[in-house]
Amino acid sequence: MSLTADVKAELIAVRDPRPSVRIAESTALLRFAGGLHSIAGRVAVEAEVDSPIAAKRIARDIAEIYGVRPEIAHVQASGSRDGDFFAVRVIDGGETLARQTGLLDARRRPVRGLPNKLTTGTRHDLAAVWRGAFIATGTLSEPGRSAALAITCPSGAAAMALVGAAHRIGIASKARGVPRVVVREPDAIKGMLVAMGAVGTASEWDQLRQRREVRAGVNRLVNFDDANLRRSAQAAVAACARVERALEILGDDVPEHLREAGNLRLTHRDASLDELGQHADPPLTKDAVAGRIRRLLAMADKRAEQDGIPGTEAAVAAAEAAEAARTA
Repeated sequence: MSLTADVKAELIAVRDPRPSVRIAESTALLRFAGGLHSIAGRVAVEAEVDSPIAAKRIARDIAEIYGVRPEIAHVQASGSRDGDFFAVRVIDGGETLARQTGLLDARRRPVRGLPNKLTTGTRHDLAAVWRGAFIATGTLSEPGRSAALAITCPSGAAAMALVGAAHRIGIASKARGVPRVVVREPDAIKGMLVAMGAVGTASEWDQLRQRREVRAGVNRLVNFDDANLRRSAQAAVAACARVERALEILGDDVPEHLREAGNLRLTHRDASLDELGQHADPPLTKDAVAGRIRRLLAMADKRAEQDGIPGTEAAVAAAEAAEAARTA
């Protein structure tokens, strides 16, 4: 299951009994997952989500809070988008629901952003706004340089309302052009996950981030892009030790193109990535070589974790000690 699916599954299970919180979440979900439509001259409220569990949750909340019974329809994947969707529709009583949720103003005009009462509510209400928006269109990527918690918004005004809600919670976010709201700082991502109610996923995401930060130093040795490490004998020893350990862990299960990259590293121990690429047949770019070695190490470390044996990093210390003894 992806991180995004993990977050949504955890958020869908959150049940806060406070009326203002339930209203904030359901209104945000309706706003970000669809909105208002005109069907035969009548105002209809519709929301599309990517799981039947989320659809049932929305329908139940609308029925319990507003006394309206929505219908749920299965929308199959089309050429413009992948995966099936589930539409929650309210046609009879749609205009009344739109007024009650604040999606229509007193003059029957659609609200472009979010109802003001939501964005000026309590911290719990603001967190519920983000929870509903994330269930509707949110995504969470893995820790790293491009890590982000993002929500696609129906309008620029809705994006700015979401940014304001995050600011009042104490979490920095930015509106980007699609429109889209993005949280990028690792601590802010974790904080928003906790605020929305995805405490378990927040902990798992943070642990993954910490493990990757610990490995970053050794990965830089393998990459050889840093000018200070490129000619370092210690870097060469560490890189080759990890590659040797990776080939040992994977045995015959190594994909051939990854095995070739690993053998290049071991055969030309002091060569730069550019030089390794030139030795390949056919020649490869330095990014291609680095990418294959990273995938080889990642595959081996995953296998080692599954089998409960030391990973590739365990070989570095022993190799460095042997090298030090040899050159002493």
